[in-house]
Amino acid sequence: MSNKLVKNAVGRMVPVEINGEPVIPFKGVNKHRPSGRKYAPPISCSADYPADGNKVVPSLKEALKNCGLKDGMTISTHHHLRNGDLVNNTIFDIAHEEGVKDLVWYPSASFPCNEPLIKYLEDGTINRIEGSMNGPLGKFCSQGKMKGTAVLRSHGGRYQAVQDGEVKIDIAVIAAPTADPFGNANALSGPSACGVLGYALADYQYADKVIIITDNLIEFPCMPMQIEGNYVDYVVVVDKIGIPEKIISGSTQITKSPDRLIIADLTTKFCVEAGLLQNRCCFQSGAGGTSLAISNNFHQILKENNWKARFAFGGSTKYMVEMLEDGTLDYILDAQAFDLEAVKSIKENKNHHEVSIFHSYDYNSKGNYTTMMDIMILGATEIDVNFNGNVVTHSDGYIQHGVGGWQNCLNAKCTIIPVPLFRNRMPIIKDEVTTLCGPGELIDVVVTERGIAINPLRKDLIEKLKNSKLPIKTIEELKAEADAICGIPEKPKFSDEVVGVVKWIDGTVIDSLYRVIE
Repeated sequence: MSNKLVKNAVGRMVPVEINGEPVIPFKGVNKHRPSGRKYAPPISCSADYPADGNKVVPSLKEALKNCGLKDGMTISTHHHLRNGDLVNNTIFDIAHEEGVKDLVWYPSASFPCNEPLIKYLEDGTINRIEGSMNGPLGKFCSQGKMKGTAVLRSHGGRYQAVQDGEVKIDIAVIAAPTADPFGNANALSGPSACGVLGYALADYQYADKVIIITDNLIEFPCMPMQIEGNYVDYVVVVDKIGIPEKIISGSTQITKSPDRLIIADLTTKFCVEAGLLQNRCCFQSGAGGTSLAISNNFHQILKENNWKARFAFGGSTKYMVEMLEDGTLDYILDAQAFDLEAVKSIKENKNHHEVSIFHSYDYNSKGNYTTMMDIMILGATEIDVNFNGNVVTHSDGYIQHGVGGWQNCLNAKCTIIPVPLFRNRMPIIKDEVTTLCGPGELIDVVVTERGIAINPLRKDLIEKLKNSKLPIKTIEELKAEADAICGIPEKPKFSDEVVGVVKWIDGTVIDSLYRVIE
């Protein structure tokens, strides 16, 4: 990678070249416009595929070899199986056995179960990861051990990169809980049912070669077709693609923490007083304990007022399903199921629909659903006094999380970040975030257990809440309270070596990730 760094529109130094390819520094919110046409994969000929429609091959190794697996290829996977995934590591076990080197792994997300891939990053089987890196993988990258430069994108940014030809997927391997021999597939049933496969849409539409791997092969046709078989080259049947008890998120319970419950209560009251939570509103909330408490509060208020929300966007949970079933919600539009109740609901409830990231998060498109959302509830590892947000690194500088849909969700009508004032005696509000993942102009409200800060740019919200009895404070006041309790921690120490970058939703580079000095 070129060592040349330039200052982008938010004052961060970023490379002009990454992994040998030129990149565009962040220009500002809504400042960059794409040009050209969408990428297209090679044309196929039906005469080259089995006339009986049976694309099943004996093993994943054979499928990969038939796809022409070789050095330097980009291999994509999805993360709907979450920490129960049994497919992704196997791909690179096979690549290692075959002596293939310098692969690029392009996951929609990674999980702790993918820690074994570190040995393949060390021996050169994998050159780099272009996707989220949680826990051990993130630390490995932050220590400067990855051969290539990591690229972190939002979920929508991942789709954008494939659609625009920035990333060319050579082989997509899609784990599907149910499939037929032709390659039609869904996630609604089978021993590894996970509900939806929306994160794999770009992969199967744009990849040169597509492999479906399943542990539940059924007779043609597999309906409904969440994956359409005419995009698929090979089907592989294995004993198990996922561990069901690990597929479901471990965080789908309402928090019992008194401080977090206070945050949820303040967030709810703010949404009511600001006129955000009302009849026909649209919202998204996450699967963390605080977010679930907020969703539960929303549910009660909607019922008490005989209001009905028009749609909620998922990750879906049982709490969202309960709203749908008791008539306080018209539709769930779902990109990821976080618990078994949600998986069951997608299969059975006609108003619970899978949607792909293309429709909800892709910036280089003809609009997306997030701009229609009245309330967006998000988390953060850090917020600074200019309301810039960080979701990738912690205050120690190590990469711990992916961007996920976080950046894409900032485009909602009101983005609210409910966070504790400090975690493990580390203040959340900083003078400057360690890694800038989202510009402050897009974050509207920060809610802590000790007060609520409204972005000064949101004069409308400030006006609505001017006579409120809620603890409205400035972001500087909240920071001062945290610093008085915790003290001001030392900043992490970094070398000048760029080990990764964070891209903005339009494909430009918003910040650099540096090697941590330990």
